Amino acid sequence: MSILLLGQTLAFTADPFLHPWEDCVAHHARGGVLIEGGRIAAVGDGATLEQDNPAAEVWDYGSDLILPGFVDAHMHYPQTGIVASWGKRLIDWLNTYTFPEEMRFKDPAYAREVADRTLDLSLAHGTTTLCSFGTIHPESVDAFFEAAEARGMRVVAGKTCMDRDTAPLDLRDTAQAGYDQSAELIARWHGRDRATYAITPRFSPTSTPAQLEALGALWAANPSCLMQTHLSEQGDEVAWVRALYPEARDYLDTYEAFGLIGERALYGHTIHLEPREMDRLSETGAAVVHCPTSNTFIGSGLFDLAGLKARGLSVGLATDTGGGSSFSMLRTMAATYEIAQLRGEAIHPSQLLWLATEGSAKALHLDGVVGRLGAGAEADLVVLDLASTPAIAQRVARAEGLWDAVFPTIMMGDDRAVRATWVAGRPVPRPG
Repeated sequence: MSILLLGQTLAFTADPFLHPWEDCVAHHARGGVLIEGGRIAAVGDGATLEQDNPAAEVWDYGSDLILPGFVDAHMHYPQTGIVASWGKRLIDWLNTYTFPEEMRFKDPAYAREVADRTLDLSLAHGTTTLCSFGTIHPESVDAFFEAAEARGMRVVAGKTCMDRDTAPLDLRDTAQAGYDQSAELIARWHGRDRATYAITPRFSPTSTPAQLEALGALWAANPSCLMQTHLSEQGDEVAWVRALYPEARDYLDTYEAFGLIGERALYGHTIHLEPREMDRLSETGAAVVHCPTSNTFIGSGLFDLAGLKARGLSVGLATDTGGGSSFSMLRTMAATYEIAQLRGEAIHPSQLLWLATEGSAKALHLDGVVGRLGAGAEADLVVLDLASTPAIAQRVARAEGLWDAVFPTIMMGDDRAVRATWVAGRPVPRPG
């Protein structure tokens, strides 16, 4: 059966960071999205699509805005229970909240409970694809992929590997165990249904050189996997890495020396980069992921979005929950705008929406698969009410043009703005 969604539609034809944004957007004030077999069959004028597909089941969303579902390119589902916990700096926050919470994931039942909760919260906020870290426990990764499979979601995840005495004893594996358990998870999940595996060293300070070498070898043996980790989040973290790896040229070199760099690599945060690191990330085609609510919440610094895009880097956008303080990609876009303002850069609403959809999908090597409102893409969608609260509605009543109407929802919207979420061509039941 064909399904036709009617409403405003907004699709991107190019990257608005690289071209004038006016040339990158296709907007239909009364548009339509035709879905067949869980994929988008056509996007265009709503009346024409309705006339050409008389047997289609019609869902009319009026003037609501239909977009590709949001793509969260870096998060930690095991930290859902500790989101918005008061803390100091990164290392203090990890030791006080993160590590004690992650120890609980040796219990498969608890892992399943949190995986279910995380995905339901994400879907309620219009996020249809997530890239998540697990814990050192293989059961945590199984729980996440199983929960996503039950919901039909496309997700990326991996077992977090830590074997250094900088991590608590109960959260350490070994170089061999990290390799073996990750290999078993790859065999079980990578490419199954809508799952992608990401080889996952937490970050250099919690892995020995032996473990980084082992994970580099594992990635070389499984090149279709992604590799995700953290890089240059805080200044004192960079100094810590320098002390632990005195032979390295810089932080990135602690990964590069062991083969943990390449076009399918994802590095979260990347705030305090050296020129050589930026050049190497660009040369190798690696992606960096902007985590704005986390960077402000933990006091990490101001990500150079315009500068890194100008260098040709692929940039994704992420909540980084629970270091980030919100499950909402709308709130994440608002924080992106605010951080850019502090750097003297005004980010256009089209650029914010592109980052949260096509930009993040491209970082995950899922461009054209998710994050795109276009024929052939998987039908993961979000429908936004652009007047979801009285404060937003009174502002939109004065809007002059599309972006004047969309921007208030980016800056002030939350899950109340999400009229509907669709996954693989099916509507997701709303809470309550």
